[in-house]
Amino acid sequence: MIGTVLVVRPDNAGDVLLAGPAVRAVAANARRVVLLAGPHGRAAAALLPGVDQALEWRTPWIDPGGVPLTGRHAGRLIEQVRRIAPDMALILTSFHQSALPMALLLRLAGTPRIAAISPDYPGSLLDVRHIVDESVDVPESERMLDLARAAGFEPPPGDDGRLAVREPLPNLEHLTGPPGYVVVHPGTSVPARAWPQERWAEAVRELAASGERVIITGGPAERALTARIARAAAGPDALPFVPPLGMDLVLDLGGATTFAGLAGVLASASVAVVANTGPAHLAAAVRTPVVSLFAPVVPAARWAPYGVPVELLGDQHAPCRGSRARICPVPGHPCLSSVRGEHIVEAVRRLAAVKESVL
Repeated sequence: MIGTVLVVRPDNAGDVLLAGPAVRAVAANARRVVLLAGPHGRAAAALLPGVDQALEWRTPWIDPGGVPLTGRHAGRLIEQVRRIAPDMALILTSFHQSALPMALLLRLAGTPRIAAISPDYPGSLLDVRHIVDESVDVPESERMLDLARAAGFEPPPGDDGRLAVREPLPNLEHLTGPPGYVVVHPGTSVPARAWPQERWAEAVRELAASGERVIITGGPAERALTARIARAAAGPDALPFVPPLGMDLVLDLGGATTFAGLAGVLASASVAVVANTGPAHLAAAVRTPVVSLFAPVVPAARWAPYGVPVELLGDQHAPCRGSRARICPVPGHPCLSSVRGEHIVEAVRRLAAVKESVL
């Protein structure tokens, strides 16, 4: 068994959650696992089973904030890595990212053995250079687990390879009421993946009219968004529905939970309705079915919620397909604007029936 392994996944929360099966494979064969994440993935890293310590560093060639790569900034990472003195590092990337800049910094920090997927010749930067056929869209989680195996880390016996989080999760039933509600999470970190606000309000309104309890969730920066959607859903044209005594039909929890708390809210939901963003993968990690409003700027085959029943909505053949655009390049956002509230209600009903049949 190896000593300390540094696992690197410096992206957003969803990317870190998708790395979970690979992390568990490493943890089954190492005494200690340290996960290096970015500021948007640190909370997810803390939730992964098998992670003993989480480090944070903004990666200039990945972080969308445009942080400059200076000697001082690079030195912070090198110093952190030297302190933990890993026996090996596993650099996890997506197909459009290079592992080599990180491998260079880890070499400067003295890391003796490094593994990564790299289509480019790495010279002495990698000890395990894994090559995959990137013309085939493999789910991100499976792609990362494949690298772990290539580096000698087999999953533990009985591991089903699905996403997971540490338990127990926070119990927020005092806020949400009993299990069985629908979670609607309208926020995204990338504008090109967002569904129009008026459609979110329409979906909430029609879900409530069909008798569903709806909980709207969002991070601290999304409070205004969730409040606008909740107000619009309760507007003058809202369809009439009388909720059971003492039960609010639509609850706005925007900014009211930690990331772990959001996991707890999702775990008690019958279905989550969310775009291609971190909470979609968090729902999958707590085994909740997902209605996925998926803009095809990246392939759904790689990034759709993994290991749970999914209803994929959105035109997957729209002109933006495969563009990796952060801002929608097509007027009218046709890939998602064609989805209506009624489609959400229908998809929720199908998935709720699936979850009930499993329980």
